[in-house]
Amino acid sequence: MSVAFRRESDEEHKEPRFELPIPSGPNIVTARGRALIDDQVRDLEAQLDGLEGEEARAALLRDLRYWHTRQTTAEVAALPEAGVAAIGSRVRFRMGGREREIEIVGHDEADPAAGRIAFQAPLAAAMIGAEEGELIDFNDRPEAIEILSAEPIPE
Repeated sequence: MSVAFRRESDEEHKEPRFELPIPSGPNIVTARGRALIDDQVRDLEAQLDGLEGEEARAALLRDLRYWHTRQTTAEVAALPEAGVAAIGSRVRFRMGGREREIEIVGHDEADPAAGRIAFQAPLAAAMIGAEEGELIDFNDRPEAIEILSAEPIPE
């Protein structure tokens, strides 16, 4: 039989499992974001206790390494000042004639569908430091966004 048709083991044909990518830059989180990270670590550690099977265990350990790193590097942002967009702010703004509202948060608690945008996302990054009533440039358009209000996210 030709060597081309022989299989030494299934292991040599599996796709490699890489570590979960860590977002670049600082790991700034809100108090809520820190609590979510802590909850995630607790949940994964609890699942690990009763888990059997090497492949499932390896996947869970990979996730746990990611969340341990995020937990260790988390820096809770200071409570933002009212009237200024910052990490931890709920910002109401007008763009393209339409009013919208977002919360500027850390990467791990970002959920665009729920209006929570990571602070390094282009929209949030453009708003950080802007004050109520200010017009800011966005997407190469001058004065594309008007900040209507900015307040700390209620807990």
